[in-house]
Amino acid sequence: MSHVIRAVGAHRAPRISRAGHLGRLLVATGSVAALSAAVPAHAETVPLSLFPGSARTDDHLTVTVKNAGGGADGRYELYCHPGGGDHPDIAGACSALDRGARWGKDAFAPVPAGSVCTMQYGGAATAHVTGTWAGRPVDARFDRGDGCEIARWDRLVPVLPDLRPAGQG
Repeated sequence: MSHVIRAVGAHRAPRISRAGHLGRLLVATGSVAALSAAVPAHAETVPLSLFPGSARTDDHLTVTVKNAGGGADGRYELYCHPGGGDHPDIAGACSALDRGARWGKDAFAPVPAGSVCTMQYGGAATAHVTGTWAGRPVDARFDRGDGCEIARWDRLVPVLPDLRPAGQG
């Protein structure tokens, strides 16, 4: 990161010049709010895993898949940082989650209300993901009932099984 970020505070703000210092600021203050205040709105998004010394050990998800077919149905445990569990693609799933983890974004967020979605049906598959990711609780449900829900599901492949037709992966 080449730019300098100033933390906001009641007294003289410390200068932060490296991503590693952001993690230390968070630990020192014990507050995500302090870190949020330190990052300007125009700051680039950076995968959480790029911050040195920020290895998380609380990333644990339970993924329950139903009606997906092809042997993909089941209940899987997924641990990241370090990887573990009985998920069929631990490394790929953790990597996909890391790529989707951005400051201010929720990889598990539902489709926003009022979204215009294509009227297509992607099948009867459903998934329920619970646990903790990046220090936040997760309780997300997925289906393939319209184009927006299909796209939301596909963004989490391979956390969720790849149900796209052959050649579209």
